[in-house]
Amino acid sequence: MCRISQAGALAALADTDWMTHVQAQVASARDRIGAIAKQHGLIPLPSATNFVTIECGKDGDFARAVLAALVADGIFVRMPFVAPQDRCIRVSCGTDAQISAFAAAIPRALTAAHEKLG
Repeated sequence: MCRISQAGALAALADTDWMTHVQAQVASARDRIGAIAKQHGLIPLPSATNFVTIECGKDGDFARAVLAALVADGIFVRMPFVAPQDRCIRVSCGTDAQISAFAAAIPRALTAAHEKLG
């Protein structure tokens, strides 16, 4: 690491106001993602990170179908676990616009997954 990078890292660590602001934004995004999940009968798992793991309520095939439908709709999500915990998707915190896009896409993704798997 060069001195400029070190100076930048130290300055970032010293800016506690900015860190507090970012932490508040992430917490707000997590809450909003969790609320969206609950609105659609899904279970958001407790999180202290910059993402929310959402239990899709069925098996891994269903979660993968939800994930695929979201990705096809332009929403970037991941599958955080392998079987038997592969019933979940992972949604990263983002901007208000990105979370709104997730909110609009999740009902379509759930419908597509139900239609595909019955």
